[in-house]
Amino acid sequence: MPIHTEQDSDTYSIRLDGVVDIAAGTELKAALLDGLERGGELRLSLADVTCLDVTAVQLLWAAERESRAAGVHLQLDGGLPEPVAAMLTGVGFESFPLS
Repeated sequence: MPIHTEQDSDTYSIRLDGVVDIAAGTELKAALLDGLERGGELRLSLADVTCLDVTAVQLLWAAERESRAAGVHLQLDGGLPEPVAAMLTGVGFESFPLS
């Protein structure tokens, strides 16, 4: 599966790799909800993603919105592959924490 999670006392990390599409949607949603429910810091790594479909983009958008509402610090770890960065910017993720 393209979704890997880790947690420590205050940080929940989700690392995505390869193709993240509708087949991974249920697992991605569950991982994002777990991270948001724990509070603290939620870190996402998309550095090894080769493709995100609309399902994954919608889930990331919802997680970013919910993190702000819940006061959870959401941070993107590592770099983004150029095609993924261009696609996220193209669909309006200018405010996504791309740091």
